[in-house]
Amino acid sequence: MSDVSDLSRAEAETPAEPVFRRRRYAGVLALLFLFGTETFLVSPLLPTIAGSIHVSEAAAASTVTAYVLVYAVCAPFLGLLSDRFGRRRTLLAGTALFVLSNAAAALSTDLTLLVLSRALAGLAAAAAGPAIWAHIAETAPDAVRGRALGLGMALFSTGQVIGVPLGGLLAGAAGWRAAFWALTAGTAAAVPLLLRQVAPRPTSPAGGTILAILAAWRDPALRRALLVNTAFNAANLGAYTFLGAVLGDRFDLSVQALGLVGILVGAGSVAGSLLGGRLGDKARAAGRQPALLPFWALLLAVGIALAVAGPGLILSLLGVLLWFVASGGFVTDQQTLAGTVAPAHRATSSAWLTSTMYAGTGVGAWAIGAFGNVAHGSLIVGVVLALAAAAGTVRVRNAGGRETQVGAKTGA
Repeated sequence: MSDVSDLSRAEAETPAEPVFRRRRYAGVLALLFLFGTETFLVSPLLPTIAGSIHVSEAAAASTVTAYVLVYAVCAPFLGLLSDRFGRRRTLLAGTALFVLSNAAAALSTDLTLLVLSRALAGLAAAAAGPAIWAHIAETAPDAVRGRALGLGMALFSTGQVIGVPLGGLLAGAAGWRAAFWALTAGTAAAVPLLLRQVAPRPTSPAGGTILAILAAWRDPALRRALLVNTAFNAANLGAYTFLGAVLGDRFDLSVQALGLVGILVGAGSVAGSLLGGRLGDKARAAGRQPALLPFWALLLAVGIALAVAGPGLILSLLGVLLWFVASGGFVTDQQTLAGTVAPAHRATSSAWLTSTMYAGTGVGAWAIGAFGNVAHGSLIVGVVLALAAAAGTVRVRNAGGRETQVGAKTGA
């Protein structure tokens, strides 16, 4: 009887395993889905948009450039505002701008107005995005932080898998403006959830403005992570820029078939994000965070090599799947690291991850485009930079492990 009572008492004293309560994050998860849809939606609509406003497709593509450029430049500054003045204010301001920008896009009658609306959308995402990642990182239980961030990244990728095809169907049935009206309505519908679920939280303002923006670069673990992030995405998204052209040339795939490859890309990203979050939590619990970063970078090298040079379509598509499983896992681990190492600068660090991702994409695309044969360029630049990122992650892991332990001691 004593043994039974001792066992019951021990079970009662054992803390329950932390749980990530998804419903409490419904508002920000919905926004991540909409941001993912927005990011990838314009490209398939370019021919329709160009014809509607009477410009070339190349000119219409400036709308994509406006979004990416404004996000990359403004995100660190807006991340600082989130760290200084709280997630709720920045998130709600960004969401309101996102509603206005999509409504403006739907109402645009010429290229100038459309480019300005897309630039405003980039500003909105730059304000809300880092605030969302910081909010999840600081409110989810530490033991399941990776799974929480992985779910957010999976929802962002689901915007490509589900949101983009739905937007395309809506555009085909009611015109391209209908897709932007749908984004407007969906974002507005998320606002009541955000008001209930994102509570004001104390912040930790420290240092001058410029120094605070550069805080991530002064932290050894984050500085190395950002450099690795640049190399990884020069391989990852730089090579992805030419994936359609490479597969089309190798296997004579139609535009419709390449669209299905895009769904495979999104599915791999979703799977990698969820897997990366779960495995990352286990690694952190064992004191090995971020131990999986070298694995994701090596898997990226294998995936790119198979996709652009593997014998046969089946192996090539398997390479695409592995490629984006690696991409999803890596990004989730990086967001977890940024949300754990420097709690006072979570949003700013997350913003720098996105900025260096875009910078790496531009560098990688430029380097691959310099080759006469983009398949050879994708293979050489993609694999070499992925291996360089794998080598660099060893130092990130060592620094990150030490900094994470310090954060845990201080209640991060």
